[in-house]
Amino acid sequence: MSMSILLNRRCLNGSLWAFIGAALPALVWAQSPEVEDWGAKIQATYLWQKKPGFNAAYSGPNSLRPDKEISYTFTTTAYLGFRPWQGGELYFNPEVTQGEPFSNLTGLGGFTNGEVTRVAGPNPKAYRQRLFLRQTWNRGGGEEKVESDINQLAGVVDKNRFVLTAGNFSTLDVFDENAYAKDPRIQFMNWGNMTYAAYDYAADSRGFGWGFAGEWYQGDWVLRFGRMTGPKEPNMLPIDHSIGKHYGDQVEIEHAHEIGGQPGKVRVLAWRNRAVLARYRDAINYGAAHGEAPDIFKVRNGEQIKYGLGVNIEQALSSNLGVFLRAMQADGRTETWAFTEVDQSLAGGLSIKGSAWGRTQDVVGLALMRNGLSRDRREYLEAGGISFFIGDGRLNYRPETIAEAYYSLNVVKGAWITLDAQRILNPAYNADRGPLTVGSIRLHTEF
Repeated sequence: MSMSILLNRRCLNGSLWAFIGAALPALVWAQSPEVEDWGAKIQATYLWQKKPGFNAAYSGPNSLRPDKEISYTFTTTAYLGFRPWQGGELYFNPEVTQGEPFSNLTGLGGFTNGEVTRVAGPNPKAYRQRLFLRQTWNRGGGEEKVESDINQLAGVVDKNRFVLTAGNFSTLDVFDENAYAKDPRIQFMNWGNMTYAAYDYAADSRGFGWGFAGEWYQGDWVLRFGRMTGPKEPNMLPIDHSIGKHYGDQVEIEHAHEIGGQPGKVRVLAWRNRAVLARYRDAINYGAAHGEAPDIFKVRNGEQIKYGLGVNIEQALSSNLGVFLRAMQADGRTETWAFTEVDQSLAGGLSIKGSAWGRTQDVVGLALMRNGLSRDRREYLEAGGISFFIGDGRLNYRPETIAEAYYSLNVVKGAWITLDAQRILNPAYNADRGPLTVGSIRLHTEF
């Protein structure tokens, strides 16, 4: 038996025991009280994926490998919070991660595992995920109950209120919420279903940063705005703390409504980044002038503005069925700063609760995603350019299309097993490669 197989089995066995050990206490812990002054929750997620070999006319430095591969991630996180004063909540989240992505995390726009950004290799690594303060100022309009949840203490708040979040957290903790497609630990796994694939939100390579966000709740409306730090270099871990010079700004408007007595929400999000980034057109011109393939690393020498606009819709059709849609357009003139290689994204699908077949905590999800590139990024890749995540050496451009389906089975209280399949056409926008199918098994517990 090879050493790699032994290590893989040891990682699997260790992760399975961690999953079982974390799930057992969920059976005996008492329910959270109506109002919490402090809270402690834990989650553990093991996600295993396999892709078979697929057809590829050629491959480049940043291609998805055409041979069979196995990938896995394991994360375990503690969510600790308490109320230091009235209206205030302080949260700290330490996390341990390990895992290995497909093809060194290259070769796709819509990557298949939303957990993979947090891992840094097969050896367990501990880090501080979040450390932030949330302050709520109540403004009347009646009261509503807040349920105990991850990074959320049970209590009561006014329907009209202002909430300030500041510190070390993720942009996605506040913006682009969606009841049916958001969390890759319990819902869809693909990056294009955890947020807009074209949303190049400011963050380090794990998806977190420092900054602030404000939320104004007024009746059926919510206005959100915020500024976050990004990486010193695109898609790297070290943070650029000069938030007055390099940053990601976002503004979101949300409206809640009812159609046929069923709740729904519409959100419109605009974002704008300022950072030292390469422009694809500059790289193309540089390559042509020097008789070589374009290279973004040779023209990353000036501050650029990157922006985008998106709409996010969720709508319940019944108590057991909901649908969602996300669409975003980014300007696409500059390289990716902090997320993935997508300039236009469209994702939609449905979520079905298992009540119809007597499994109230089970969920079935079906989704379709379509990712596209801007003209500048497309021409850069066609000329042989290589970017951070993709680069086949040439490009026969077609939009990248991904279908995803999952079944989440609630095995005991606080523990789920999920089967997931993703069918990918034109990986990294190249019609000369693929299609392929990725199968996944996910074990998740939280208590």
